[in-house]
Amino acid sequence: MKTELIFLGPPACGKGTQTTKLAEYLKLPHVDTGSLLREEIKNQTPAGVEAKSYIDKGHLVPVELVSRIIKNRLAKDDCKNGYILDGFPRSLEQAEQLTQINKELDEGISSNFKAIYFDIDTSILVERIVNRRSCQKCGEIYNLMFKAPKKDGICDKCGGELTQRKDDTREVAQSRFDTYNRETAPLVKYYTDLGVLKSIDANGSIDDVWERLLEVIY
Repeated sequence: MKTELIFLGPPACGKGTQTTKLAEYLKLPHVDTGSLLREEIKNQTPAGVEAKSYIDKGHLVPVELVSRIIKNRLAKDDCKNGYILDGFPRSLEQAEQLTQINKELDEGISSNFKAIYFDIDTSILVERIVNRRSCQKCGEIYNLMFKAPKKDGICDKCGGELTQRKDDTREVAQSRFDTYNRETAPLVKYYTDLGVLKSIDANGSIDDVWERLLEVIY
């Protein structure tokens, strides 16, 4: 059975931390859309060159191009048993593209697709955002409130420097929530209607959320 998972939820709800942990646990590739796009651009692939042409002009990369890049990634051998997709879809248009991608790649294959919704009180998320730090070297994510590094400013995993994203401010956070509610939240209804949505309480510690996550995976 091929396992296909996506995570839905507002910014700073804990998706990133749990995605990395679950990928290791299930031995499935963690397909991070942002990293994937940056890699395509860095390697100057045809899709990467095309994507960069939009970014350089300050435009969004078209959904069709992002979908093509994702489809090529999900078609690789390491995804034959499934994947955990991070950062896509973020709109109904992207969700429909992913549904079509899975349909084409899973033809004749038994698959189990789930959209896991991280349900959380957004009033506490601003504090999570302003206290978030990430490693510049390996990408590990920390939070000064819930998952602080053993040594201030240093990654436990690789010893890299921890930094705060420039957009992790209260004002930017509120703007991101507004964007989420307008564009991404409707995906909850989309996947509910398809009968594949699983909701978990994302309040509490990392370990608490992890246990709840495992309960809906199987």
